Amino acid sequence: MILAAGRGERMRPLTDVTPKPLLKVGGKPLIVWHLERLGKAGFTEIVINHAHLGQQIEDTLKDGAKWGLHIQYSPEKTALETAGGIANAMHLLTENGTKSEPFLVVNGDTFTEFDFASLSQHIKSTALWANTRAASIDIKNTRAHLVLVNNPPQHPNGDFAIANGLLKNTGEQMLTFSGVGVYHPDLFADVVIGQPAKLAPLLRKAIDSNAATAEYYQGVWHDIGTPERLKNLDKLLLNV
Repeated sequence: MILAAGRGERMRPLTDVTPKPLLKVGGKPLIVWHLERLGKAGFTEIVINHAHLGQQIEDTLKDGAKWGLHIQYSPEKTALETAGGIANAMHLLTENGTKSEPFLVVNGDTFTEFDFASLSQHIKSTALWANTRAASIDIKNTRAHLVLVNNPPQHPNGDFAIANGLLKNTGEQMLTFSGVGVYHPDLFADVVIGQPAKLAPLLRKAIDSNAATAEYYQGVWHDIGTPERLKNLDKLLLNV
């Protein structure tokens, strides 16, 4: 699932006429970079939620055939925030109506060279992280796996830490959540469909139960939160 329902207030006036995931860097929309990398990683079924100017996203990406993908859309009248948007799309994310398979979620307003294929083995198995080396992890109980990155200048204090493969609220080295994560449907069991809900409280609850794991990615990652950051990344990609 690619999250694409945010209003992008800090990106105005650009987002007054264009949804944030369709803003271009390096000659193509942010979300297209994700689609290309997901396709290259072997993913074929994609769900995209949208709210603000969402029809533009559907008109631009259509059914995803251009990238060898099958895209389904989860429209929201008003943005339901991260957990609310995921829960609202659950019927599209779970195969054959069952709720036992984990799935990948990516923020549509980020740019990264993270290898999504590295997470595919976790998604194809209900034992999400069977290859983990952390003996303290109860695999059957795991409900979330997050990719963390170095703290960018605009977010110096980070979000979480990692200890023996487990996601932690605090630690010696605080890192930033990249917006890339694998989740089990059970993580969203208490979210009311159609109602806004934040992801952080669900993750904190999973952390308290040792039901969340994480990995540290030190490669290319950018949070496109302002027009200046968009412009800088565009120059970088175009080698200007």
